[in-house]
This record gives sequence, structure tokens and C-alpha cells, in this order.
Amino acid sequence: MTSQRTVAEGLFEWPAEEPRVHASRCDACSFVTFPAQDACPSCGADTVTATLLSRRGTLWTWTRQRFQPKNPPYLGREPASEFVPYAVGFVELPFTTDEDGTEVLTYAFRPVGKD
Repeated sequence: MTSQRTVAEGLFEWPAEEPRVHASRCDACSFVTFPAQDACPSCGADTVTATLLSRRGTLWTWTRQRFQPKNPPYLGREPASEFVPYAVGFVELPFTTDEDGTEVLTYAFRPVGKD
């Protein structure tokens, strides 16, 4: 059995049958941030509430990383000639507050499996 770990603690629910990413919502201006932060990057308030983002969203744009990124931050150890390209996308995810059901939008990305 292969062991598993998340790329970063607290980034998303794992293990879970339906994992969702963790975000933060500013208590002052309602700005939603992914990944979650301790303060609001929009208004600077230091009171935020942890929240989960939707599992579904709209892909607005994407590209394919065709060359090996610099290491660090890339953690791959393969030679550049063996690098496998991967896709990166800009995704808008719906978010609904618990208080009044207002939809707030944010974005995230995820790996795309091979077909």
C-alpha cells in the first residue's frame, strides 16, 4: 500500500470521500481567500472565518506547463529531458455563506488526470 500525504496541512479535507479546499472569509468585508489566511488581503482586517469552497466551478482559462520549472520551488527530481508537462487552470468556485446564502466567488486549481 502506498502512503499518502497532503501537499500542505490544512489546505483541503483529507482523507474524505468528497474533499473540499479550505478558504477564509473576512468578517469585515466578506472577501474570500484561497488558500486560507489569518488576515484579509483585501481590507487588512485580522478577523476571518474558516470556510469550505464548492467542489464544482467554472474553468476560465488554462495552460500547459511544458518546461521543467526551476528547483526550488519545483520539487521534481527527474532530469529535464524526462519532465512530463502538466495542466494549470484558473477556476471560479461558488461559495455560499452560512448566514444568508449569499454566493461569493473565488478560485483555485487542481491536477487534471490523463485520459
